[in-house]
Amino acid sequence: MSPLRVVFAGTPDFAASSLAAVLDSEHEVVAVYTQPDRPAGRGRKLTPSPVKQLAQEHGLPVVQPASLKDADDQAELAALNADVMVVVAYGLLLPQAVLDTPRLGCINVHASLLPRWRGAAPIQRAIEAGDSVSGVTIMQMDAGLDTGAMLLKSITAIAPTDTGGSLHDRLADQGGEAIVEALRLLEKGELAGEAQNDDFACYAHKLVKDEGHIDWTRNAADIERLVRAFNPWPGTYTDLDSQRIRIHAA
Repeated sequence: MSPLRVVFAGTPDFAASSLAAVLDSEHEVVAVYTQPDRPAGRGRKLTPSPVKQLAQEHGLPVVQPASLKDADDQAELAALNADVMVVVAYGLLLPQAVLDTPRLGCINVHASLLPRWRGAAPIQRAIEAGDSVSGVTIMQMDAGLDTGAMLLKSITAIAPTDTGGSLHDRLADQGGEAIVEALRLLEKGELAGEAQNDDFACYAHKLVKDEGHIDWTRNAADIERLVRAFNPWPGTYTDLDSQRIRIHAA
């Protein structure tokens, strides 16, 4: 079997771990898609995403469309003649035309044991809810939100001391290992999809800072999990008189 031609689409640190793993494999990354540069820091200077920075270090072509709905952008993607598109926390919805472009479709690295947590913040929501396990699911993408067929899973226990940050970092590493294994099986034609059971799905809503304001009428176990789940971001806090007190551990 010959190595696969891969288009990689992702943006944050979590995605960069998967890109690094694919780059270390036998497969060929022919282009990297990532979100447009955003203002960051006190100076609000335009800053490239972690995925873009890694791609540039390896001399890879970087494409940063505002969306993938435009016909010209879709034609540019098609011209890459990719076997598969690997998508990891990209941040853009992919139209059906894009999903259908690579020969083997688009596969996603999702930080949850699907169908448990679909949506934007599965890592933090798993800790907040008191889940005992988490993991990574490699999924065949379809037009729904994290609803595609499950191709491969990697499981990890959630420790009583895990924070959103520690679980994020562990799952980022597992995601890289899992996507390389998935590509190996895909290349050999040995990757079969399993449909998700929608009855077991929960929606992991995007994190907002106001959620970190502790409601002291909740029970202690709920508060302790919230503190861990929201560390390091968005963080938890309480107000005492006119002072805001940030809480990092409980």
